[in-house]
Amino acid sequence: MKKLNSVNDVLIPQDLDYPGLELNINRVQAGLLGVSPKNVVDNVITALTSNGVISPSFWVDPKTGNSYMLTVQYPEDQIKTMTDFRQIPLRSPNGANTTPLQSVADIKQINTPTEVDHYQLHREFDIYVMPKKEDLSKVNKEVESIVGQIQKPHDVTVKVRGSVRDMDQSFSSFGIGLILAVVLVYLILMAQFASFSDPFIILLAVPPGLSGVLIFLLITGTTLNVMSLMGVVMMTGIAVSDSILIVEFVGTLRKEGMALKRALSEACIVRLRPILMTTMATILALIPMALALEPGSEQYAPLARAILGGLSVSGIVTVFLVPTAYLLIHRNEEHRTVEVEVYS
Repeated sequence: MKKLNSVNDVLIPQDLDYPGLELNINRVQAGLLGVSPKNVVDNVITALTSNGVISPSFWVDPKTGNSYMLTVQYPEDQIKTMTDFRQIPLRSPNGANTTPLQSVADIKQINTPTEVDHYQLHREFDIYVMPKKEDLSKVNKEVESIVGQIQKPHDVTVKVRGSVRDMDQSFSSFGIGLILAVVLVYLILMAQFASFSDPFIILLAVPPGLSGVLIFLLITGTTLNVMSLMGVVMMTGIAVSDSILIVEFVGTLRKEGMALKRALSEACIVRLRPILMTTMATILALIPMALALEPGSEQYAPLARAILGGLSVSGIVTVFLVPTAYLLIHRNEEHRTVEVEVYS
């Protein structure tokens, strides 16, 4: 993985060859001296650190009521060599005499892991991959490719976890949320317009906006992340509101008796100005954020760029796509109305 151009460094924190000491306690000898294995371990811990962990005690000042932790520890220069370590005195709870550690335990120098980690009850080793840039999806694909080529023993499994999985979950949540939002908007518009087709026409402004988002992100070299997905949601709301202006005004003109094509033309002319004003005001306000000129502002740049790209395309396409779709869907209604007027 270190050979990948997108990877800055690879780290394995669990060192396997860290120097350590192994105590093999002779339980029979310890029992004859009245020392239990726990007494041996407690004495070693006290000699090397203190008894604060194994036997914590507190003293309460009767004047102030403040509590103070009391610990017992050896002088700093007491244990310096292996000889000093082997001579750590052990005493049974009820005994008066002491015995050295080496008389009840075999001390051996070994190599031991610095830490032993588990995940879901299984022993594990962590490999931290640090990417050079914030694009985790590219690094994830390359790492997954390497993992797929590893010849693993039958009792070893390799799983990719970390920020990548959080990113995938965020994308899934945003995708589901966007779909539910579109469905909810469709149901609300269907109840408002009392029609199945008009909400569909209104939502036609969303696909051009999504294509504008992807194109603008590609041009600016911005990744598809959580912030850019938030921009997609905001862009969708603005694009739908612009489309509602046209469809709602066309319906009003048709109720007044205006012909379909004339109503569409009049609606586009009248509603063009508020649509352009809304789109241009939003675009101009987001340009400084999209440029990310200030330190720390780059985290919000994907959101602004997503909205800019989506509105730039949807604002232009909506004026042409929505009236065209409205004409194609409702032109048969216009023909039936004309026939009724002729025969009456």
